[in-house]
This record gives sequence, structure tokens and C-alpha cells, in this order.
Amino acid sequence: MKLDSTDKESIEQIVERLFTCTQSLVNHLHYVEQEFEILPKKNHYGVSINYIDLQERREEFVEELINTIIDWVYSDKKSQEIMSDLMEEGRSMFNAASKLRTLAFQKFRCSDSDSLILQGQFGELLLFNLLQYFFKAVPLLRKMPITTSVGHERFGAGAIHYKYENNKNCFLLGESKAYTSAYRFSKAFEDALTSIINTYNTLSKELNLYIYDDFIDSDLLHIAKGFKNSTLKNCEIQLVSIIIYNESKKLNKTSEEDIKEQIVEISTMINLMIFLQHS
Repeated sequence: MKLDSTDKESIEQIVERLFTCTQSLVNHLHYVEQEFEILPKKNHYGVSINYIDLQERREEFVEELINTIIDWVYSDKKSQEIMSDLMEEGRSMFNAASKLRTLAFQKFRCSDSDSLILQGQFGELLLFNLLQYFFKAVPLLRKMPITTSVGHERFGAGAIHYKYENNKNCFLLGESKAYTSAYRFSKAFEDALTSIINTYNTLSKELNLYIYDDFIDSDLLHIAKGFKNSTLKNCEIQLVSIIIYNESKKLNKTSEEDIKEQIVEISTMINLMIFLQHS
């Protein structure tokens, strides 16, 4: 597959159209870009739930994260198709929208015995949003519809996103590691590295599982096929890991500015720990 100037424009337009709305979620996050003493020298972000004055915006963050579930499960085109079918059944637009939300939520496990699966889904949902906001890459593969069985979990990358940048077809492989117990960053970091390397090594096999089914956005299907068939030129695979954990260090809540400075200090100490781990 050769991309001339016309093709490049169409690819960029497609990518721009496929972005979902992430701003309402990101408004409730505080983030800083940092340099880590690890290779490769790429973008690294420290992200926490935002503070307004002395109030943590946890509930608002969770609410907006939940609001992104439909975009995670269904592409915009698929959502419109479902809405159309529901309205043809005699539903109003608002009734159909409520039903669409119910259908999307049913893709989540709701059993108490599946806490680890729910934990993983939380991480993947956050990864879906942050890959778009920070790295400007849209979803290529949507795996939520693959299985709804509480006894089986999906395998492979936590997220596969795509962007066209600097005349390159960039595939972003994302992995999330989420821990509910207090402060497990060291273990999470080790798991994230191991997992993302395995994801890189199995990308082609994973795409082969889904490329001829309804899991890859139809607007990007030719991109996925081109990569799989080795006809897509100027490809680059980028690896992204997100590590989600509970920080055990207590914050001194004197002012919003002071709280955010403390958060940066904590993430700087993590930076130092990683450097010492790998020196």
C-alpha cells in the first residue's frame, strides 16, 4: 500500500474524525510531563485525580470515566447503526440512547468474583482515553464485544491505537496495569515492561484473530490489513504502558498549589527509584 499526498490527507482526516471526546474526563485529571532516566527517551506523564482548592475531584473523575464507556465499546458508526435499529423498533431518541448505554454496560463483568477483571477493565478504559488525549492516536481494535462470558477474559494488547504522523503509520500498543492495594509501583512497573514486550511480539498474530471480523473500525480496516500483509509502508510500532496504583504517601492539604507540588515531588521520587532499579 502506497500513500500519496491525496491518500495522506484522507488518512489524516479519517483519524481526526474518529477521535472521541476526552476533554470532560481530562478536566478532572492533574498531569505533568516528566523526563525519566530510562530508554527510550519518550513522553512520560504523571497523572493524578485533580484538586480544586482542597477538594479531590474523585467522584467527578469516576462519573466522566463511566460516561466514556459507550465510546470505548462502540465506534461512532456502530453506535449510530444501533441507535437507528433501536428507533426503528419504535423507541424515541432518548429511549434508544438509554438502551445503547445499557448494552454497552453489559460488556462489563458485574460479578463480585471478578474483581480482578473489573480492575483490568478500569485500566483499559482509562488507557483508551489517555492514548487519544496525550498521544493523538485513535482506536484501531475494539475488543469489548469479543466475549461477555464472566469465565473468560480477552487476551492480547490492552489497546491498539493508530495515528499517521511524520509520514509514518504509527501503531500504539497499550498495556495497563491497575492495582487496588496500596503502593505497588515497583511490581507494577516490572509487570508492565514484561507485558508490553510480549504484546509487541504477538501483535501480528492478534490482528489476524480479529481482522476479518467486526472488531476493527471499518474506516481503518485497510490499515490493519496492510500491516498484516506487509503492504503498508513506513510503519512504526510504539509501546505505551499505563501503571495505576494507590499512592500511600499522605498529602499535606494546605492549598491547591501545594497539593499539586507534592504530587510532582512524589512522582519525581518514583523517577529516582526507577533509575536506581535499572542502573
